Amino acid sequence: MVSEVDFKQVLAEKKAIIWREYKKYLLGHTKPPYALDRIQDYKEEDSFFWKAVSDYPKRQGKYIRGSLVLLVCEAAGFEQEKAALTGAAMQASEDWILIHDDLEDNSLERRGRPTLHRLYSAAQAINAGDALHIIMWKMLRDNEKVLGCEKALRVMDEMNSMLMRTTLGQSVEIKWTEENKLDLSDEDIFFVIGGKTAYYSICGPLRLGGIISGLSEKQLELLFEFGVPLGRCFQIRDDLLDLTSDFEGQKKQVGNDVYEGKRTLMLGHLLKNADKPDLEKIKGILGKKREQKTEEEVRYIIEKMHHYGSIKYCQQKASELRKEALGVFDEKLGFLSKQPGRSKLKAAIDFILERKK
Repeated sequence: MVSEVDFKQVLAEKKAIIWREYKKYLLGHTKPPYALDRIQDYKEEDSFFWKAVSDYPKRQGKYIRGSLVLLVCEAAGFEQEKAALTGAAMQASEDWILIHDDLEDNSLERRGRPTLHRLYSAAQAINAGDALHIIMWKMLRDNEKVLGCEKALRVMDEMNSMLMRTTLGQSVEIKWTEENKLDLSDEDIFFVIGGKTAYYSICGPLRLGGIISGLSEKQLELLFEFGVPLGRCFQIRDDLLDLTSDFEGQKKQVGNDVYEGKRTLMLGHLLKNADKPDLEKIKGILGKKREQKTEEEVRYIIEKMHHYGSIKYCQQKASELRKEALGVFDEKLGFLSKQPGRSKLKAAIDFILERKK
């Protein structure tokens, strides 16, 4: 199996392919296909607009989602360069969703820098996210030139299903946070994870790569079966890192999910296992808005997650999900047989569980 270090190299390789397509749609690199000469009289305003729109794309995250699209193509023996525009659309979707998500959560930082609404304004951040949303659909429309009409439309349909499920998951999470809903089972939390991470971050990109590669409906269903436990593992690991890591110095504030009141698996476990005095204090803290919570209160909840075994419980759950995903990969995804693509894709399983940021 490829090591984690090697998989980081894989991500860097795929990122280069995807960014080459992505930057074509951002002014400041090359003239995008919708630039109009008539705006030359408003160069200052045009420059400001593109500065905001290009901000998150230029910060460049890990590109896991777009890389999965390309990796399935590579492992299926399909020319991965033909999936680059879909990978770019996947990355554009991540960037506009993050802009809006950061505003909804009033997050302070993204990829080591202040969030967009803090750099500009809430209104400008929304508008920049809207622009990237438009760019995403333009990329998917331009896919017809690369994939042909039938595949391009199937890719668009899959993206539509994936994003609608993502926004549903976000809506439910916001609703439960606003209502300060506390009686959540693991399955309740997995329902939110199912849309926001399992489908959007893992299953959807895998299926997009499968559609582009011409896989059968049965094979696409097997990719989904593989992606569900891997996506759950991805989100649990992400939530654990929020509580235990500074993301290699990039994140100044530990416990963002606690500040934001996110209903994570470890919070659900804590609420079910804390004794009455601790539970009452925890409920009181969770009932406050982000700006009302103190660092001491957030640290208290994290300490109680350690005390009641919530962190250990979720670490074990993530390991079980990783094992489940590995079993599906080894036993049912034999059709992804081309090397080195198969080994690279398999390496993603351990990377997701063991990543440090």
